[in-house]
Amino acid sequence: MENVPPPAEELAILDRELIRLDARKAQLLARRAWLLTVIGQPVAPSAPIPPLPRPLAAAPPDAAPRSVQNLLLTLGGILLTIAAIAFTLVSWGHLGIGGRSLVLGAVTLAALAAPVALLRRGLASTAEAVAGLGLVLMVLDAYALHRVALADTDGLGYAAVASATLAALWSAYGLSVVRLRIPLPVALLTAQLPLPLWALTAGAGTPPLEWALLATAVLDVVAALWARPVLRGFAAAGAGVTGGWALLIGGAQSVTADTALDASAPALLLVAAAGVALLAAWRSPSAATPCAVVAGLATIAALGGVARASVPEGWSVLGYLLCAVALLGLVPTVAPQRLRPGLAVAAGAVHALAAVSALPLLALTLAGPLTTLDHIWPGTAGGSRDALGGPVPAAALSASPLILLITAATLAAASRWWPSSPATGSHTPGPAAAPGPDSLLGANPSAASGRGLRAGIAGSMPAVAWAGLFVVPPALDLGRTPAVALHLLLTLAVLGFTVRPARFARYAPGGAVVALVCALAGAVSVSLLSLATRPATFTVLGVLTAALTATALASRAGRAVPAVLACAATVFATALVAAVAAAAELPPHRAALALLVVPATVALVAARLGRHPVALPTELTGAGTALLAIGLATGDRPTLALVLALCAVIAAGTAVRAERRPAAGLLAAVLFVLATWVRLYASDVSTPEAYTLPVTVPALVVGVLRRRRDPEASSWTAYGPGLAATLLPSLFAAWGDDLWLRPLLLGLAALAATLAGARLRLQALLVLGGAVLSLDALHELAPYVVQVVGSLPRWLPPALAGLLLLAVGATYEQRLRDARRLRDTLGRMH
Repeated sequence: MENVPPPAEELAILDRELIRLDARKAQLLARRAWLLTVIGQPVAPSAPIPPLPRPLAAAPPDAAPRSVQNLLLTLGGILLTIAAIAFTLVSWGHLGIGGRSLVLGAVTLAALAAPVALLRRGLASTAEAVAGLGLVLMVLDAYALHRVALADTDGLGYAAVASATLAALWSAYGLSVVRLRIPLPVALLTAQLPLPLWALTAGAGTPPLEWALLATAVLDVVAALWARPVLRGFAAAGAGVTGGWALLIGGAQSVTADTALDASAPALLLVAAAGVALLAAWRSPSAATPCAVVAGLATIAALGGVARASVPEGWSVLGYLLCAVALLGLVPTVAPQRLRPGLAVAAGAVHALAAVSALPLLALTLAGPLTTLDHIWPGTAGGSRDALGGPVPAAALSASPLILLITAATLAAASRWWPSSPATGSHTPGPAAAPGPDSLLGANPSAASGRGLRAGIAGSMPAVAWAGLFVVPPALDLGRTPAVALHLLLTLAVLGFTVRPARFARYAPGGAVVALVCALAGAVSVSLLSLATRPATFTVLGVLTAALTATALASRAGRAVPAVLACAATVFATALVAAVAAAAELPPHRAALALLVVPATVALVAARLGRHPVALPTELTGAGTALLAIGLATGDRPTLALVLALCAVIAAGTAVRAERRPAAGLLAAVLFVLATWVRLYASDVSTPEAYTLPVTVPALVVGVLRRRRDPEASSWTAYGPGLAATLLPSLFAAWGDDLWLRPLLLGLAALAATLAGARLRLQALLVLGGAVLSLDALHELAPYVVQVVGSLPRWLPPALAGLLLLAVGATYEQRLRDARRLRDTLGRMH
């Protein structure tokens, strides 16, 4: 027989065991810390090993000896450097010319010679620190030489010569003392200065700054390809900085050139920079893609700049785009395999920027008709440019459709030849390639998925083509009627992609979603554009409603796309009915009755569709139309009651379907009750019980029969509508009644319903009866409460409220448990 200890004793046992486990864990952690210290430094075999039970162990040192040594040497070198600079700049005047030269020269030679001796003794870190001090002293020597002997020379020119000399001396010093790591990188970084400084002197025979920067970048590329591995990263960074500045200067000059002759000089610079980038891409597989991108962009900028200066204003983007098209056409046939991805990315970037430049016109074409909503059906159609909402340059209007259509054609062609997995660095250069240049500009990047890029290219092609054709009417300044016809045809055409997306998957993967977005945007725009004339409005809305409905039913693009199309069809059907009502000059409350045709039709179609994916979204959109009709009918109470009753009829018809019965049945009951209340209020009925009781009694009888046949039926379904039909209107009437009879009778009826609900465990009777009883009692006690509150001191209500909050807060957990218990009790009721 198993003995189970009491809960209190078992809890104490568990606590003791947990304390033991914590102590054992502390012992193991202490042993682990001691083992880490033993592994980190050699220990003699006879070293005593601390016993395992000790809870504490020696902590490892905060810093390794090597790190402390490097920190001390760095601080010492910095302090010596500061002292040397202070001596040169502040204490210089205390010595004569001979003394100055002797001190600086001796200290510099000593600082440069000391690393050799230190390296022989194995003090590498100390040698690096002293070598760094020597390099700084050489800069101070150059400064002293300029101040003493060459003070009259040009500062920029002297700085250029001095930086070149220092770079050469440091290179020689670094090559002679090969174990030092500082001199060669410092020499390489200093070598970035001579040519740009020489160009800034602006003297006779000096090169332009951009060419000086490009020449420096060429030297950096050469160093990155063939120098020691330790220098390649510095050389690559220098090439990026100097070459980038050269490209920026050349691009700015090309963009601001007034004539083709003026644009030829920066074009030559950009082409030369592209050649340097191609050399780096060819020699370094790891940098092939980024360098090829730079080369492609520089080439397009060079040729496009010349074309820009040769064409009228507004067509410059088209010139750049045609250059990108030409480059993209040469990529699969002429360019080596390694350079193709980068060149293609460069051309694609130019295509994307060109397409972005045409987006403002597309946005104006789509949203411009919103500006004409203040004068619907003016009688005169006007031109399509009148609907743009603002003036647009004619050159931009003419070039934008060509830009978008050329981009679409390029995307269609590129989706055919783009490889499924583009190679990045798999092609090896010729035999003349130097070993080890792969580290140029960083590590080899991972190859992107060519299949996904190809799908993106093909998927965006229909959208770009649609956009190019959509902006044709304002570009050609077509009339409003031809523009509406063209936009309507484009919308219908793009809807075809959503019917059988599998047929277009080869040409436009994911085209269903893109086509859906384009179709909806075009449908809204053409609907607004058609508001110029009544025939155009009715034709466009009718065609769109039919097309969207047919497409939603025939689409095989999953579940979301047909659902969105069905909702859009319902919205356009609502707009069509509203247009008909506006043409008939119906007042808003009469138009509300016409709008109910849409939810009624939707309910019939949804009943026919059954469990089709578009059924529920369409019904929800139809419910939105019914809500709009209710809002329009609020200005006329009898019509509002009729609209509510008709909405209840539609909901009741929907409740016939088993899958819609719970929600639709409850909604129908609520709408019927609301319709009754509104009708009574509209007729100025002062005794609503005379009209509600004849409804309540048979409704309750039907509820009783329903519960006998189906005991599991909800009390809300059986008794809720009947009780609400009388209790709620009577409650509203009682609140405005000064007599005592109605509140008394209503309170007795609500009390009876509450007691019956508690006795029979029926949720509807308990909740409705309790709520009405509480509100009725509050109405009766309200005057006395107001009188008592008015006679109390003003500080007493806030004090009582504070005490109440304190009491509730102190017993919060208990109140929460009581609320949960009440919720569970109500939930168990029928």
